[in-house]
Parts: sequence; structure tokens; C-alpha cells
Amino acid sequence: MLIRIYFVFQDVLSRPAEEFGNDETLEHLWAARAMEHSDIYFNVLCSVDTRWLQLTPHDDLIYTHFRQDFPDLDVSNINENEIKNNTNKAKWRMYCDKFKNIVEDYSFGTLLRADTKGDYSEQNTMLVPRVQFYAIEIARNREGLNNEVKKHYKCASKANLEISEKTEVAV
Repeated sequence: MLIRIYFVFQDVLSRPAEEFGNDETLEHLWAARAMEHSDIYFNVLCSVDTRWLQLTPHDDLIYTHFRQDFPDLDVSNINENEIKNNTNKAKWRMYCDKFKNIVEDYSFGTLLRADTKGDYSEQNTMLVPRVQFYAIEIARNREGLNNEVKKHYKCASKANLEISEKTEVAV
């Protein structure tokens, strides 16, 4: 049953946006997919030396263009207002458009941690296009910033952590 739901979910999310308008069900499906992606990615950060982590087959290209276009951007702590102001929003749009035919789902909304020292939380998470997520996270990985995650967090899903915290309190 779970496999069937997954394939229906994937089918719905792959259809053109024009078919849906402002469908609340689709928003919930997207949110579930985005949370699942962030949970998996965070567990990967907790598990490996991120300097060698490959997120896409195009990491070198994404990183090279990112550092050419944004040489001074400090990726350790991203200020959402700074990257989404009118000037930088236009720069990011041009950057993202370079990958329109290269990176699958390049504009798909993806959750990004603002501060590399934190996990995915309401205060530390923002929504960005997928290729922007890749650019920032590839830079964080290659520059060794994401290796700090392993020191502060255990490798487990947030859901499992919340369950174990509740269990510990109950005991």
C-alpha cells in the first residue's frame, strides 16, 4: 500500500502546475516531500565526511558557476532577506536559469538550513529553488562547513528523535 501511495504521490507532483491552481492537497504533498528530502539530507550530513559528498552529477559545474557569480557569499549563515532582496533575487534567477536544462527539477521548492550549525527547524529553514539549495550546500560541503553537523547531532530522523525524546521522558 505504501509503495502505491508513493507512486501516486510522485505522479501528482510531476504533472504541470497549471493543472492544480491553488490546490491545498498538492501543497500538503509538496510539504511532505520537502520534509522527507530535508530529513534524508540531514541524516546524510550526520553520517559522512561531507567534503566528498556528491549531490548531483553536475556538482563541479554548479559550484564553479556559484563561486563565479557569488564569490563573497558566506554560506555558513545565509540571511534570507539578503539573498531574496530585489538585487540578489535577480542575480539568483539568472544563476538558476543556467541550469534549466541541466538539473532535473531545478526550480522545485527545497528547504535550506540558514545556519550550518543548526538543524532543520522553523527558525533555521527557508524555501529556495532546488539549484540554489544545491549551490549553497555543495559550497558548504566542499568548504568543510557541514562537517560540524556530525559533532552536534546524532544520525537519526527527526521523527525518530522526537519519539525517543518522548520515550525517555515517559520512562
